[in-house]
Amino acid sequence: MSIPVEVRLGAAPHNREDAVRAAGAVLAQAGHVHPAYVDSLLQREKVANTFLGQGVAIPHGMIEDKHLVQRTGLAVLQVPAGVRWGDDAKQARLVVAIAAASDEHIAVLRRLTRLMRDEALMRRLVETSDPQDIVRALTAEDEAVATAAPALEDFPLGREVALNYPNGLHARPAGQWAQTAQRFAARVHVRCGSTVVDGKNVAALLSLGAGRGATLRLSAQGPDAEEALRALRAVIVRLGDEEARQAQLAASRQSQAQGLGSALGDWQPTARQTFTGIAASPGLVIGTLVQAEGAALEVEDRYRSAPLEAEALERALQAALAELETLSAQARAAGRTEQAGIFHAHAGLLRDAALLQAVSRGIVQGHGAAWAWRHALGERVAAQRALPDATLAARAADLQDAGERVLRQLLGLPAATLEAAWPADAILLADDLSPSVTAQIDPSRVRGFCTARGGPTAHTAILARALGLPAVVASGPDLLAAEAGTPAILDGYRGRLYVAPSATALIEARDKIALLARRQAEEARTRLLPATTTDGHTVEIAANVNRADQVERALQAGAEGVGLMRTEFLFLERDTVPDEEAQYQALRAMVEALGGRPLVVRTLDIGGDKQVPHLQLPVEDNPFLGVRGARLALRRDDLLMPQLRALYRAARHGPLQVMFPMISTVEELHALRQRMAQVREELDAPEVAVGIMIEVPSAALLADRLAAHVDFFSIGTNDLTQYALAVDRQHPELAGMADSLHPAVLRLVERTVAGARRHGRWVGVCGGLAGEPLGAALLVGLGVDELSMSVGDLGPIKALLRRHSLAELQALAQRALDVDSADEVRALGAALRGEDAAEGAQP
Repeated sequence: MSIPVEVRLGAAPHNREDAVRAAGAVLAQAGHVHPAYVDSLLQREKVANTFLGQGVAIPHGMIEDKHLVQRTGLAVLQVPAGVRWGDDAKQARLVVAIAAASDEHIAVLRRLTRLMRDEALMRRLVETSDPQDIVRALTAEDEAVATAAPALEDFPLGREVALNYPNGLHARPAGQWAQTAQRFAARVHVRCGSTVVDGKNVAALLSLGAGRGATLRLSAQGPDAEEALRALRAVIVRLGDEEARQAQLAASRQSQAQGLGSALGDWQPTARQTFTGIAASPGLVIGTLVQAEGAALEVEDRYRSAPLEAEALERALQAALAELETLSAQARAAGRTEQAGIFHAHAGLLRDAALLQAVSRGIVQGHGAAWAWRHALGERVAAQRALPDATLAARAADLQDAGERVLRQLLGLPAATLEAAWPADAILLADDLSPSVTAQIDPSRVRGFCTARGGPTAHTAILARALGLPAVVASGPDLLAAEAGTPAILDGYRGRLYVAPSATALIEARDKIALLARRQAEEARTRLLPATTTDGHTVEIAANVNRADQVERALQAGAEGVGLMRTEFLFLERDTVPDEEAQYQALRAMVEALGGRPLVVRTLDIGGDKQVPHLQLPVEDNPFLGVRGARLALRRDDLLMPQLRALYRAARHGPLQVMFPMISTVEELHALRQRMAQVREELDAPEVAVGIMIEVPSAALLADRLAAHVDFFSIGTNDLTQYALAVDRQHPELAGMADSLHPAVLRLVERTVAGARRHGRWVGVCGGLAGEPLGAALLVGLGVDELSMSVGDLGPIKALLRRHSLAELQALAQRALDVDSADEVRALGAALRGEDAAEGAQP
C-alpha cells in the first residue's frame, strides 16, 4: 500500500471533539489537508456518528470539502483509556482520521473492517508502544483474504447498466430491485466494483454502496434468467428516471422556497440559543419544543434455550413485518406512495440474511434473542453511519427504525405512540427522527421538527416535505439538551432553530409568518394572470411537461403553454425503441391536451448523463463531449426519421414547434433541416416552426448566424453553464462551481439575445435558471421573451415579475454583467429582497 499513515500513541483526549481536533491536526501537520479541514471533520460528526465498532472511529470530512484534501492519508490516534464517542457510551480506542483525495483509502477501510474481527489483534494495537505495528496492520496485504474467492460470483449470462440515481442506491429502490428479482426462479447477482451480492436481498444490495454513475453488472442463472435480467434492468432504469424527476422536483421546491423565504430578508431574531443546521423542508413557524424520542429500550441478556430464543425471534419478526405491511397499506390508501415505499423497504431490511445470521450466532453462543438482536443491529447501524457517503450514511435511520420495531416485539412493548403527549403546537426534537414516528405526525398538531443528525435526502426529510412541515436537520448533538416545553421559532428556509426567543422576536416572527401567508395567497390568487411588469412588459411563462396527463395541472398552476416537452422519456421508460406510431400517439395527446396553446417539443436528447441501454450506444470516455443530442440524430436515421414523421403527423392536430438539442454548428442545423424538408414532403404535412437549443458556447457566439435559419432559440442554462465553465455538473467535488448565475453564463445569454434580435427571433429559457427568482429576473432583464420551468415555480415567478418594472430588471442585469463572480451576482439580488423586507416591516 502506498497510503501514508501517521500514528500518535498514548493520546488522552477529553472528549470526541478533542479527539477529532487532535487527529485532524496530525493530518494537517503531515501536509495531507488544509487546516480548515478540521472543521469539516467536526461537521461530519454533527451529521453522523463515525464510530465504526470494536473501539474504532473513523472521522472524515464532508464531501463538499474535498477540495481541502491535498493528498490521501490517514492519521491514527491511539487512545488506550478510550474516549466516549457520542451519546451511547461507546468508547473509541483507535481514532482513524481519513483524508481522501480519491478512493485510494477504500482498501485500507476494507482491511480495517477485517482487523476488527480479530479481538486479540485489536487489543494489541491499542496497547502497542510501536507505531509501526499499527501501520503494518492497516497497510500490509492479507494474503489469505486477498487470494480467497469471493462468496458470490457473476453468472455467465449478464447485462451492464449505469446507475443514474442522483443520491445513489438507497432503501426504496433497493427494495423494488429485490422485489422484482424475487418474482423469478432464477438466481440473480449484482456486481458493483469487486463486490457481488444477492439481487434478492435488500440489505445486501445496500451494502454495495453504489453511488451515482456506478456501473453495475446484473447476472442470472436459472430457467427464467433472461426474463429476470430484462425485468431488473428495466426497473433500475425506470426508477433512475423517477429519482431524477424527484430530485428535480425537490430542487424546484427548494428554489420556490428560497423565493418565498426571501421575504425574511436579513432578519436575525434574538433568542437565548440558536441552532444552525441544514434546511430540509421550507416554512416558518412558532411552537413549543417537544422531545420526540422515547427513552432508550433497556435490554437484559436473558437466555433460556436456543430453541425458545429462536422461536421468540421468529414471532417478533413476523409481528414486525405484519405491522409494516399494515402501515404500508394505510399509506397507499391515503395516496402517500413514497411513505408506503419506505415501509416496504423496511420490511426488506428485516429479511436481511446476514443480519439474521448474526443474531442466530448470538443465540447459539448463549445470548437471549433480544440481546442478540440489539447487538447485531447496533453493529450494522454503526457501520452504515460510518460510510463516507453522507447520503448512504443517512440510511442508518431506516435500519435503526425497522430494527427497533422487532426489539419492541421481543420485549413485549407496544409500538411507539408518542403523539398523545405532544402539545398542539409541537416542534419535535430528535437525534434523527425515525420514519415510523414521522409517519404518525398529525400536521394539525405538529408545526415542524429539528434533528441533531440526518440529511436533506434522508427519508424523514422526504416525509416532512410531503407533509408540508418545515424541517431542519444536522443541527448538532447539543440540540438534544434543549429543554422541552420551551417556546421556539423554526426557520425551515435558512435552517435555524431559535430557542426561547425574545418577546420582540416572537412579534417579528408572527409578522413574517403573516407576510409569507399573504405572499402565498397572492401567488395562488394571481397565478392565471400574465407576467406583466409594472411598466407594461409581458413575458410568456410556460411549463416543462413531458406527458399529456400533466398538462391540466400545469395550466391550473399558471402555465400559458409547454415550453419544453422532452421526448427522451418515451425511450427511457421501455426496453425497446418506440416506433413512429407510439411517438405519434403521445405527441398528439399532448397537442390536444393543450387545446391550441403553445407547445415546444425537443427531439431526442440522449447522451451525456442520459443513457438508454437498449439503444446500444458506444461507451465513450467523455460522453458530455461525445455523440449526444443532434450529433446522435444525424448518425442514427433509424431514430431521427420516425420521430420527425411522428412530429409532422401530430402537427395536423394543433400548433407544435420542433426544437433540436445540442446544436454547435451551422452545418448541423442545415443537415437537420434537410431531413425535415424530406419528411414534410413525403407526408404533405403543414409547416412547423423550428428552433434550436443554445447549450454550448459556440452556439451562443454564432447566434446571429444561426438565427437566420430558425424561428426561435431556447437556452438550456444547465448545459450552457457546464460547458462555459468547463465543470461537470455531476462531479462530486466541482458541481458547486456549475453556477448558472456566473457572469460568463449571463454574458452568453446576452450574446444569444442580441443575435436573435438581428433576425427578429424570440428567445426562451427552459433550463433551471428560469425557475429561480433571481435568475428569472436577470433573464428578463437581459431580453429573454419566454421562461419555461417546473410547475411548482410558475406562480412565484409570475408574481415576482409583476412586482418589478422592466427598467429595474434591465438595470439589475447590466450590473450583473459587470461583476466577477456568481457570489457577487447573488449579492445584487438584495435589490429584489428589499421590497419584501419593506413589506414585512408594515404594520
